[in-house]
Amino acid sequence: MRRLLPVTDLTTPAAAADREWTLDELADAYAYPDGGRPWLRANMVSTLDGAAQHDGRSQGISCPADMRIFGTLRGLADAVVVGAETVRQEGYRPARAREAFAVRREAAGQGPAPAIAVVSASLDLDFSLPLFVSPLVPTLVLTGAAAPSDRVRAAREAGAQVLVAGDGAGVDPARAVGELAARGLTRLLTEGGPRLLGQFVAAGVLDELCLTLSPLLTAGGAQRIAGGPAVPVPERFALVSLLEETGFLFTRYGKI
Repeated sequence: MRRLLPVTDLTTPAAAADREWTLDELADAYAYPDGGRPWLRANMVSTLDGAAQHDGRSQGISCPADMRIFGTLRGLADAVVVGAETVRQEGYRPARAREAFAVRREAAGQGPAPAIAVVSASLDLDFSLPLFVSPLVPTLVLTGAAAPSDRVRAAREAGAQVLVAGDGAGVDPARAVGELAARGLTRLLTEGGPRLLGQFVAAGVLDELCLTLSPLLTAGGAQRIAGGPAVPVPERFALVSLLEETGFLFTRYGKI
């Protein structure tokens, strides 16, 4: 059963019980706030016991409804920000244009598909992959000023746009958001991985978390959705909306 749980303040998908939510309903429910300032949302999935992956990938703990929301969030974003390790593990490909979001994107002044923005200090990436050589919109690579010059050159030769977002080898999360916003990319979506999400959390630049809670138990030593050093004081988020389908909970939390 598909239902809108009473803790939500969203009403659009409520009539979608016992049928599949339409993409328009989901797009309305997950619309970015107005205002024009950069807005960084994360989309992650976790099992009941906190695993963000199974056998190294998130697909095994997902479901069809989760993938529809995944596609919707991409359809609303200017750019999808992702860590290099996730690009390698998940086999990232360029985002594609989807007819279902074409009118909405045109009205919002967006291109046909979001750019993929890869965060990498070492630039240890295969620049012969379609993500770099044949995207619909150029792939962006966010790195530090001390990145290896030969890898920067290889990225540019493949067609990627290299953005410097740190004074050293690594990327400063706040500066990464600023560099993207300076190029008109303000509706930002990060899909992880856990290390990158942990960096955004620690820097205090995450505005929203869309978390799918999967009704599975995996045990083992899989990563949580966010990794890295703990923040000195936990930051509280407020529940914005909650959808349910066959035991999967699709939550949306915003910074207070």
